[in-house]
Amino acid sequence: MPVRQEIREGLVPVKVYTGEIEPQARQQLVNISRLPIVHPHVAAMPDVHLGIGATVGSVIPTKKAIIPAAVGVDIGCGMMATRLSLTANELDETSLKKVFAQIGRDVPVGFGQHDEVVSGAVKPFQKGLRQILDKHAGIQKRVGKRSDWTRQLGTLGGGNHFIEVCLDEENRVWAMLHSGSRGIGNAIGTYFIELAKKDSERNQLQLPDRDLAYFPEGAQHFDDYVEAVGWAQDYARANREEMMELVLDAMRRHLPSFEVTGGAVNCHHNYVEREKHYGERVWLTRKGAIRAGAGELGIIPGSMGTRSYIVRGKGSAESFDSCAHGAGRLMSRNAAQKKFSLQDLEQQTAGVVCRKDKGVIDEIPGAYKSIDEVMANQSDLVEVVHTLKQVLCVKG
Repeated sequence: MPVRQEIREGLVPVKVYTGEIEPQARQQLVNISRLPIVHPHVAAMPDVHLGIGATVGSVIPTKKAIIPAAVGVDIGCGMMATRLSLTANELDETSLKKVFAQIGRDVPVGFGQHDEVVSGAVKPFQKGLRQILDKHAGIQKRVGKRSDWTRQLGTLGGGNHFIEVCLDEENRVWAMLHSGSRGIGNAIGTYFIELAKKDSERNQLQLPDRDLAYFPEGAQHFDDYVEAVGWAQDYARANREEMMELVLDAMRRHLPSFEVTGGAVNCHHNYVEREKHYGERVWLTRKGAIRAGAGELGIIPGSMGTRSYIVRGKGSAESFDSCAHGAGRLMSRNAAQKKFSLQDLEQQTAGVVCRKDKGVIDEIPGAYKSIDEVMANQSDLVEVVHTLKQVLCVKG
């Protein structure tokens, strides 16, 4: 049976979809529940853990206001996956190593970007961004010399972002990746988070945490934020689409001929949208959560050595049509680096073509919560359509 608990220490309850939650993350949820703009409750997903201001793995409905820090700085971060006509017997370690190296050459990672603009895909975004920067030049200053949004379209980034080749329960091959709005999304997010803090201080808003500063509808910067965050979310989706094309091209160079046989799933898990819940139009922020409306497909990844899932939503009203976005971190990056060795990394990623050096120890599977436990705690929110296990993983 799924584990549930409820926290009632604020203006609204917090409905928690797990029995285990770290004290600091619990306090963050309480802080959110004390905001007068939240309606009618907060939902904390099974992978909930400490974030900045708001917990990762929380779903926050707000009336006539948005909390920029709840959306975060990796605006529109999410997943994309597509099924291919290849099967497991058409893969071998030699070809996978060639694909791994090819993806490394074709898809920039970390702070990397393309030498040239990937395609005409940047054109739809140029006018919108120009309008945003005309009003908020400070965003451009935050981007820095290392980040050109036109050349970062189709790039991975760092941290927990990844590209994988996986096998499903019938040994069919899938391509899957995880990324967001890159440097420009980060610049937009940090700029408006600071702006919200300044506005809240000027208006003498009483907040349980400065990071929960919000823009009310009708305020000077509300519409500008909605415009900018919408742009970044669209850019993030396009970034994943461009990157998937590069990944498939890399695979075609070293694997037998194949076709894309399954419709691509492309879903955000750090974003805000206008939705209707409990009879009210609210701004719904999913910070480390995906939309799981009735019949909607989503992706829930594990870690670089565990299973991932393609799921179909059940449309749970209490979770605001939402579910977890992954396993969720069990420990900080620093703690993981201190606890685990290269031998641990080798053991926990056995059978996966991937980096096995000190630079990715903080992403070791042992640093994450059990994906099986997360899935068990949300069996009433989603049903599993496909179970994927990676055979190749490229980390940022």
